[in-house]
Amino acid sequence: MTTARVEEGGSAVSVSIKPLEDRIVIQQLEAETTTASGLVLPDTAKEKPQEGKVLAVGPGRVDDQGNRVPVDVKVGDVVIYSKYGGTEIKYGADEYIILSSRDVLAVVEK
Repeated sequence: MTTARVEEGGSAVSVSIKPLEDRIVIQQLEAETTTASGLVLPDTAKEKPQEGKVLAVGPGRVDDQGNRVPVDVKVGDVVIYSKYGGTEIKYGADEYIILSSRDVLAVVEK
């Protein structure tokens, strides 16, 4: 579950986003602003990053036998996800991506 602050009627309200089944809420990492050689990239040339930090994880999907299949990632993991996977949402002032665990390609270990 992740918490976002939303303006409602002139006051800030704290709201939680809890993903269902095998869904994951991530916050996209910032795009690179310079190349390896030091050239500054304009906004139009920046590639949309496919890396994000996991903020919330659902309980997992239920298989055909009724067993809960847990999600392979945990809150705090940095993941690489499918280029066209997930749904981008804006909640309050923050932007998130909600995607299925099947759209996660790898966990980045540092």
